Amino acid sequence: MGAPIGAMSSPSAQASPASPRAATVRHLGPYRLVRLLGKGERTMAWQVVDTRDDADVVLLLPRLQPPDAAAFERWHQRVRKASKLDHPQLADVLDAGQHDGWPFVSYELRDDATLTDRLGRQGLPAVEAVGVVCQLLQGLAFLHDAGVVHRDVQPFSVLVGDKGAVRLLGAEVAWEHDPDNGFAVTTSGVDTPALQARRDAAQADVLQAGLILHHALAGSPALDEADTARVAARLPPVGRDIVRLPWSTPRPVPEPLRAIVNRASDRQERQRYRSARTLVHALEGWLQVETAHQGGPLVLLGDRIRIAGLLPASPGGAERAARLALLESQRTSQLAEVAIEDVGLSFELLRVVNLAQQRAGPLAGSGAVLTVRRAIAMLGLDGVRRAALSLRPWPGPLQDAHAQELSRLLERVRRAARVAVRLRPAGYDAEVVYMLAMLQNLGRLVVQYHFADDAQQIRRLMQPAAAQPGAPEEPGMSEQAAAFAVLGVDIESIGVAVLRLWGLDDGVVQMARRLGPTASPRVGDSDIESLRATASCANDAVDSLSGSPGRTLHALQQIVQRYARALGIGLRDLQDALQVSTSTGSLSRLLEESRPSRPTETPADPRVTS
Repeated sequence: MGAPIGAMSSPSAQASPASPRAATVRHLGPYRLVRLLGKGERTMAWQVVDTRDDADVVLLLPRLQPPDAAAFERWHQRVRKASKLDHPQLADVLDAGQHDGWPFVSYELRDDATLTDRLGRQGLPAVEAVGVVCQLLQGLAFLHDAGVVHRDVQPFSVLVGDKGAVRLLGAEVAWEHDPDNGFAVTTSGVDTPALQARRDAAQADVLQAGLILHHALAGSPALDEADTARVAARLPPVGRDIVRLPWSTPRPVPEPLRAIVNRASDRQERQRYRSARTLVHALEGWLQVETAHQGGPLVLLGDRIRIAGLLPASPGGAERAARLALLESQRTSQLAEVAIEDVGLSFELLRVVNLAQQRAGPLAGSGAVLTVRRAIAMLGLDGVRRAALSLRPWPGPLQDAHAQELSRLLERVRRAARVAVRLRPAGYDAEVVYMLAMLQNLGRLVVQYHFADDAQQIRRLMQPAAAQPGAPEEPGMSEQAAAFAVLGVDIESIGVAVLRLWGLDDGVVQMARRLGPTASPRVGDSDIESLRATASCANDAVDSLSGSPGRTLHALQQIVQRYARALGIGLRDLQDALQVSTSTGSLSRLLEESRPSRPTETPADPRVTS
């Protein structure tokens, strides 16, 4: 850190022109003011020269003077506390004090430039802008963890070096009237007014950082206002303005990044990032995926899959399958009945057999394996036993609350698979349809298991806000937008990346991509499209049950309108399928209860049959 902070001597400021034509030279104590770097309502920054050693320095001053000596001392205590924090993204304080009643804090300038100077009309490339703001947020997160807030995050308070290193200036420099002296304490877990005020100030810091990112990508400040504090004051709940990243930006902005930036300044205050760490987590997730030459979304999982597996075994399921695999007389169909009820084991069997086929080369097999029954036949009983024993016991590393959520999601996925079997067109293998309906939820399952806290945040963002009396309900985010805003990548892309890792081809990946909410299934195009539509319809139907009970029938009617021609179903078919899906019986029992098959030709593609 720099020299200890203390009140400095206060030589008078003299105007000393070198000649009648020279500009007036202004001083603040020993500092000769060279150039105004930027100013807002709360703070201002100057480039100055310290006449004591002729060093270039940045001077930050609050725009309001503390009214008396006691108020200055409170300000001074805050700045002193902030100056003791040591972090690569926090600039060292050289000196702090006051002159003629004006407090100031000085920082070493080095060869850096302010972010204001670096932002032109073109802004910054997306990756560069995110890299700068991530470093800024890391510094803010360190401040907030130490109980310190910034109070005025502005582009002119961010220094960027030639190699991209970021240093944040000005923590606690802005003067604010604070009767609680800025020291937040809590008693018996109850927040004091000071603690709540500090939490609100920290969230305001995060909002201002998000507005800086908006400026860097758009090439112009939000609402054409350079002062981020003024912009923040114009947003709800105080103001009425809305800030969204414009579509016509100087450089392309990827959709996931756009969702992150828009969430940072969302008109619903509850949807915004609550901490610097949640925003930097989303940005780093996007940055990892964007800059990864290979692997894509898998870089988010990395060691997690190697340590904890893709999914854990269902309670007791893997052990039972391993015991059955020891019985040489055991029929494959009986073993498959046990394995298919364990989603983690089913996926592991598909992974092992398809990866083995990929490594053996194109002549080794006849396409992707999409049934547990065929996987067991190819791996043998010993292979099944090894796969079962390789799974982490339930619930893996999850805590109880997250394990319960995963358990509910697994049952929801299995129910959708049972609905898909019931709705499948004639001639299609039931187990293929069952597995495809589950594979369309692969991304959801992986996120819930490996990013449980993020999954909880995604669900929260999707919830509609409670409507005010006489006002319409505020809708929540879509699942894709919420995932972008939390993880920096959509959930489906994570599932697709895992399928690619298993060695599955484009046809299977296409079937495992769920139809979007506005996409209409194409009638009779191919077996792949028919199977994709069947699984998507089943998943849409089960998802509709989690909405408002009063809207379920309307949601089901809309689903039937979308899929009726492609699948030949009506509302009664869908309702019957949902009713039958509540059964927890075996797959063979479900097949016996399936609606009669309509006469059609058997699919020609071997991948979609048994």
